[in-house]
Amino acid sequence: MKKWCFRYAWFILGVIINSFGIALITKAALGTSPISSLPYVLSFEFPITLGGFTFIMNTFFIIGQIVLLRRNFEMIQLLQMAVNVVFSGCIDVSMSLMNWLQPAGIWSQLLLLLAGCAILAFGISVEVAPGVLMVPGEGIVKAISTVIHKKFGSVKIIFDVSLVAIATSLSFIFFFQLKGLGLGTIISALIVGKIVNLINRYFPLISHISSLAKQEA
Repeated sequence: MKKWCFRYAWFILGVIINSFGIALITKAALGTSPISSLPYVLSFEFPITLGGFTFIMNTFFIIGQIVLLRRNFEMIQLLQMAVNVVFSGCIDVSMSLMNWLQPAGIWSQLLLLLAGCAILAFGISVEVAPGVLMVPGEGIVKAISTVIHKKFGSVKIIFDVSLVAIATSLSFIFFFQLKGLGLGTIISALIVGKIVNLINRYFPLISHISSLAKQEA
């Protein structure tokens, strides 16, 4: 039970770190991460926060998993709803806490963007290592890949590109220009996964967290 609690504690900590990383990337004002691109664009047009739209989007992702997997959907994954509440709420809290952050100049923006990508990557590593739950964004990708019998990584790329494409289209429809998306969206899409791989390889903490899951397997 103690190890089980530790695993879930690490998972929640990873989710909280993720939210802070996304907020930091967004505050760099070069475009948010691919998974947050759609909620971010919508938040400019409607009186709902980035966290609020993230919650709505992730709720649809959870429903999508249930519809796609049907009997193969694991009931434990319904806890993604609780994760969704924590994640979305922490995004809004992080954005509020960083209201003062207004980077001046491209180099300050790039530095802030890279810091956000590194924090997001660390959060992902911590979140995945315990092997307890999936966050809704990854859960829907896994469900799609299971149903169509394609590799998770390949579906993930198509999924992220689709979200950015939809966000881009809505941006032009609402504002007649690109808003909330940009160089930062591309950079985060390209480097976060690579940083995750480096963290998983060189941070002993991640191996320690993973060992808790293996001991219970």
